Amino acid sequence: MRRFVPHPLLTLGLLAMWLLLNDSLDIAHVVLGLLMGVAFGLVYDRLEPSQQGLRRGFFVPAARLGLVVAIDIVRSNLAVFRIVLGLSRPGRVAGFMAIPLELRDARGLAVLAAIVTATPGTAWAHHEAASNVLTLHVLDLRDPEVAVREFKQRYERLLLEIFE
Repeated sequence: MRRFVPHPLLTLGLLAMWLLLNDSLDIAHVVLGLLMGVAFGLVYDRLEPSQQGLRRGFFVPAARLGLVVAIDIVRSNLAVFRIVLGLSRPGRVAGFMAIPLELRDARGLAVLAAIVTATPGTAWAHHEAASNVLTLHVLDLRDPEVAVREFKQRYERLLLEIFE
């Protein structure tokens, strides 16, 4: 059975998402959702995801990371709101910052990309795999050195505790 449905939870999750998006329990939607779930599970299996599990005791750092990200998303939304309304400080400068990363786990980098994407005012510009340097665009870049230190402390440290 694992040969045909290598990732049953992914298949069921995709089926549930399909049914929610289509707002119907029609048999045709159920069959189509199952077929798509199995097909995407097989494709995902071919990508050969890392077989390494999460570190022991990952729950506490993951909970802390979730809280930090939630707070940062709210703060960033308010900051971007002030910028859009013209209430921000004069002399605001947007720019790029290069962040040398210690994190190399593909799953950790994917979570980091999701965090950057979810935080208004930041954009993942480039990741150089050879040197492991991440380039971010920041809407309000005050002090790049402080921003890099803060980024590594707030996100990378916790991701290293979870994945490496």
